Amino acid sequence: MRQWLYALVVVSALAVAGGIGLTIGSASRDAVPAAIAQQSAPTGATVQLGQDEQNIIRVARQVSPAVVSISRSGGSGSGVVVRSDGIVLTNAHVVGNVRAVEVRLADGRRIAGRVLGRDASIDIAVVRVQASDLPTAPVGDSDALEAGQTAIAIGNPLGLERTITTGVVSAVNRSPRGFGLDGLIQTDAAISPGNSGGPLLDSRGRLIGINTAVIVAPGAEGLGFAIPINLAQDAIDQIIATGRVVRAFLGIQYADIEPEVARQFRLPANEGVLVTGVAQGTPADRAGLVRGDIITRLDETAIRQGGDLRRTLRERRPGDTIRITVARDGGSRELSARLVAAP
Repeated sequence: MRQWLYALVVVSALAVAGGIGLTIGSASRDAVPAAIAQQSAPTGATVQLGQDEQNIIRVARQVSPAVVSISRSGGSGSGVVVRSDGIVLTNAHVVGNVRAVEVRLADGRRIAGRVLGRDASIDIAVVRVQASDLPTAPVGDSDALEAGQTAIAIGNPLGLERTITTGVVSAVNRSPRGFGLDGLIQTDAAISPGNSGGPLLDSRGRLIGINTAVIVAPGAEGLGFAIPINLAQDAIDQIIATGRVVRAFLGIQYADIEPEVARQFRLPANEGVLVTGVAQGTPADRAGLVRGDIITRLDETAIRQGGDLRRTLRERRPGDTIRITVARDGGSRELSARLVAAP
């Protein structure tokens, strides 16, 4: 059997200091065909803009002042102001593990920013700057998104501040392999190193996501991803209130099931989450989960892959009791687990 091998490189849209070079070619007038060179707009002519162009310009003027640059030792990225008293959203990987960053506002001011907290599980961080009356981006509803809607990204790719790129929402609820993130918005609006943490907007200029990563592979273009704002909102609220995010904890290690693997090892299910380890004394252990179980459902939610499991657990709180349906020994069993706070 011929084996096909291809490499998929997942690149966080974070501009790491150093090592990035640009070669910019120039074109002289002599290189332009004479017929084109001679064509110029008449003096005083009015350029007629289409409705879509006018709308993008409006959104850019409205939201660009709320887009900031965030710098720390080792790299930089983007952020967006969501509260006029100095609350800035960005990615957890933009701020890293530091507590202090430098924030450059659209008006040129450089202000010390304090990282209030981060949630690496969804790549979100909240930064506060000591400033008032800042321009903000209005928050939209990412749950209402549909593939094909206009998507507008604003950020600082390679240090080029407040760059505007446009495209569409290519898909919703994506869980690309290798990211460790799920439920993402996919877009073909160009996202490059330095765009991380910047806003993804709808056609009305409302914040629908935080740009986080892009897939780079031979022949692949327009595969950018953003964290839906609704997915991040609970974490944001917790960080602002307490400085940390409390997640429900089950206590298992797991892996996705591929149909080929299921056939090879004669697994009792073709999709679900294979339990590869159970930590002693955890809710999973007390519920009776064992290595080799295949989780197919949590409460009423079908579990087809790890992203489904993570997303469902994020919706639960410590103290909640969940029903876990597993495939085991050729049959199906239902277990019950009382979740605790993640350590």
